Amino acid sequence: MNMIHNNTHLDLSIFNHVDINLYPLFIAIYEQKSISKAAKVLFITQSAASHALQRLRQHLQDDLFVRVGSKMLPTPFAEQIYPTVQNALFSFQDISKQKQMFDPNSIQTLRVAVHDEIEPIIFPRLIQHFQKLNLNIQFLSTKLDRKNVVVDLATQQVDFVIDLEQNYGEKINYQNLVQDQFVMCSQHKQMNRKLYFSSPHIGVSSRRTGVLLEDIYLNKEQYNRQIFLRCQHYSTALQVLAQYPEAILTIPKQILSHLNIEDCIHIFDIPVDLPVLNMGIYWHQALSENSRHTFLRDEIFKIFA
Repeated sequence: MNMIHNNTHLDLSIFNHVDINLYPLFIAIYEQKSISKAAKVLFITQSAASHALQRLRQHLQDDLFVRVGSKMLPTPFAEQIYPTVQNALFSFQDISKQKQMFDPNSIQTLRVAVHDEIEPIIFPRLIQHFQKLNLNIQFLSTKLDRKNVVVDLATQQVDFVIDLEQNYGEKINYQNLVQDQFVMCSQHKQMNRKLYFSSPHIGVSSRRTGVLLEDIYLNKEQYNRQIFLRCQHYSTALQVLAQYPEAILTIPKQILSHLNIEDCIHIFDIPVDLPVLNMGIYWHQALSENSRHTFLRDEIFKIFA
């Protein structure tokens, strides 16, 4: 059986046979459960990652990971040494940071995944703020794919995700940026609860199927409404709304403020209580102490403080 021993004596001769660079790969495979995803995190080829894993297996005399379906799962020994290896790498990281001087001018890109309806709320303010800092940054906005958020952040395909508050797992950190609330639009000149629920509604979602966000809240309170049109964009919904006098659109107030509204359309408060919408920034826990990430996060927080 493999054992871990806590010794106060450091045997330096052992390090002649140890490649320290193999251990970040161990952590990456353990957390990603995939050699290919670990390779992306470390910016190496999958072939290089496979060869490095084989060297580590030989050195530790344990398989470390076994393939189960599409995943690489840790052996009991790998489970046992993971906390020790992780703490050791944290120590190396802390030592390195003490001597690092971060230069914001070294930042070349800022990559954010965001829903296209939220993009107008975020990116104009984002670009304006960083231009005032005289930083030569290329800004990249990519379409939010909630199914791949964890992988995209872990592999640094994007620096941050900006989305409504939800649980993406324990390895993804969240900080609230903006609060919003639903309002409703209609050609009706007055509004009450009875009229709201008896009128035909326009729903907006980028998903093909599934309950709309506002309906999740309404259904909890045992309210139902008739959706006569489900479309992908609020701008489309507003154009349709101008053609159908009886229709109603429920929309986040801040999104509405960035859209063109015809003169015939009136804005009302929702005649029932709906929760406040929290929208914020997500990043991978492993990058919480990264100097570049810390600088970018702090500046983004300033924008929306």
